[in-house]
Amino acid sequence: MELSYNVLIVDDISDNIKVAMNILKENNYNFSFALNGKQALDIVKTKSFDLILLDIMMPEMNGFEVCKVLKSDPATKDIPIIFLTAKADIDSITEGFKLGAVDYITKPFYADELISRVATHLELYRAKCVLQQNNIDLNVKIIETERRLLTELEQNQKEIIYLLTELMESTSDETGKHIKRVAEISRLLATLHGSLDDNEISEVFYAAPLHDIGKITIPHHILNKPGRYTEDEFRIMKDHTTNAHKFLRQSTRRLIKAGDIIAHQHHEKWDGTGYPQGLRGEEIHIYGRIVALADVLDALTHKRIYKEPWAFDEAAQYISDRRNKQFDPYLVELFENNLESFRQILEEE
Repeated sequence: MELSYNVLIVDDISDNIKVAMNILKENNYNFSFALNGKQALDIVKTKSFDLILLDIMMPEMNGFEVCKVLKSDPATKDIPIIFLTAKADIDSITEGFKLGAVDYITKPFYADELISRVATHLELYRAKCVLQQNNIDLNVKIIETERRLLTELEQNQKEIIYLLTELMESTSDETGKHIKRVAEISRLLATLHGSLDDNEISEVFYAAPLHDIGKITIPHHILNKPGRYTEDEFRIMKDHTTNAHKFLRQSTRRLIKAGDIIAHQHHEKWDGTGYPQGLRGEEIHIYGRIVALADVLDALTHKRIYKEPWAFDEAAQYISDRRNKQFDPYLVELFENNLESFRQILEEE
């Protein structure tokens, strides 16, 4: 199918417009015309053009001025302009190209010359438009592919976390329900905190289940001991944080890296008396501070091999009593101001 092109001819002498149209009429062009610069600028606001044939010597607003306006407007700056004029001096020709014209034809011109140059620039412009559209389409496909791959990578990370936590459950008395509740409590704290964006809140939620993954490295008789640990046993037990870090730190994936922070730091304490690094206050990553409170709260309110469950109010008082000592005081404040929301999570089975 033959392509159709929109061509605007601008000249203050109507006979010149008629001559150009008669020469080009055998081609599949849709013509518009303007008798002055202002009229031309009004027309391009209402219709798109593939080429403009522009005279220079016009009253009130000459062709150079019209060209400047067209090239300064993002909507029209790419339309090819051919100056079709009687001004044949070198300065005018130079000025025309400097302003962004693609060609400069002096009057009187030959019909074949006009036909050939117009056809050439129309084909070039259409080819440029096709290339730009193809580039846009390609960029869209690239973006869509990247999004799909990122989604798949994130799903893979979530699956890895799920498998690791399943493995942890099989080696300790920590149940899947405990892991789920810690994740939900952590998400609620992260949301209430106010300084974390949606991606960070998501990271806390999906990575929190890895908080005790290092326990798979602890001997079974210590991990599941019903009584109090000896000093040596507690030293071995504390190694679950550093052992997890040695394993998880090798990953460059977003959720696994968040899991590394949480597993390594969730036993640090606000006053610096925690382990393994003895970090103090905001030296502890916010992810670690959040999961530290969530883990203790859930552990207190649910049965473990070494203890019976505490009542929620008793556990809540324990958390409050340890602000500025074990827990971030701002997180404790958020917890106290939203007790019923936390109670609801803990009571879900």
